[in-house]
Amino acid sequence: MKESIYDIPVIGIDGKSTTLKSYENKYMLIVNVASKCGFTPQYEGLEEIYREFGDQVVVLGFPCNQFGSQEPGDENEIKNFCSLTYDVSFPLHSKVDVNGENASELFEYLKKKAPGVLGTEFIKWNFTKFLVFPHEKEIRRFSPQDKPQVIKEEIKKIIKV
Repeated sequence: MKESIYDIPVIGIDGKSTTLKSYENKYMLIVNVASKCGFTPQYEGLEEIYREFGDQVVVLGFPCNQFGSQEPGDENEIKNFCSLTYDVSFPLHSKVDVNGENASELFEYLKKKAPGVLGTEFIKWNFTKFLVFPHEKEIRRFSPQDKPQVIKEEIKKIIKV
């Protein structure tokens, strides 16, 4: 496992490999997303967070097809759906697995640093959210049921808006 979240390679929705290094001074809200999930309308609230706090908070979407095959499309279809349906402007990435032997390094890292209820690392469903503080001072995990509005209120308290 990498020593820092900022060294973990990620692949953008456009297929380009990068890291999260450019976000080191910001809060990162990292979410495993899906287009055909009951929680899909949360895209709207995630976009609201990104637009309101974009200078301090970046929302990063990682499509995942592991839960009920709710993200069947390819990257282009995902990008178009998010843009046309929810006017998503926050960075999206290539599809990932969040559990199992093919789980992305990023989500393995997040699960270890911020386990769920009773210390479980397993991600139970789409729209699990991780709020990473600048310079990785803290990582908080939120369940799929935690609406973006709740996280927005947390962010307001944290950054004293």
